Amino acid sequence: MDIRPKVLITKIGFDGHDRGSRIVAAGLRDAGMEVIYTPPWQEIAAVVKLAMEEDVDVIGISSLATDHLIVPKLMDALRAAGLDDVAVIVGGIVPDEDERTLLSAGVARVFHPGASLDEIARCVRELADAVRARRAIA
Repeated sequence: MDIRPKVLITKIGFDGHDRGSRIVAAGLRDAGMEVIYTPPWQEIAAVVKLAMEEDVDVIGISSLATDHLIVPKLMDALRAAGLDDVAVIVGGIVPDEDERTLLSAGVARVFHPGASLDEIARCVRELADAVRARRAIA
């Protein structure tokens, strides 16, 4: 049985800056995780569908151009699809007030520029373990 965390790294909206998301995806893969990576410009419905099909534990959203402001809609769509157990993290340039909004919407963690790959991998592993524990109880 594969117990590696399963992570979807993606970008929603119109932000095409994907260097950071590619670096994080490679770092998580190097840390032993199964990573599904999408190119930029994903629609929320496509992300929800892929998360369901791949049975991911964690979704990582990268934002450098305010596309993090549509993450609350993603959180609503995940809940509507019965995927409220999937942990969502956001990384990129996120102002403090927007971070509070994301956390209130259900985002598990926001990473800012300068966060280390080790820190991100540790958090993803902890979140994936918690997701799997909740699923085992349900």
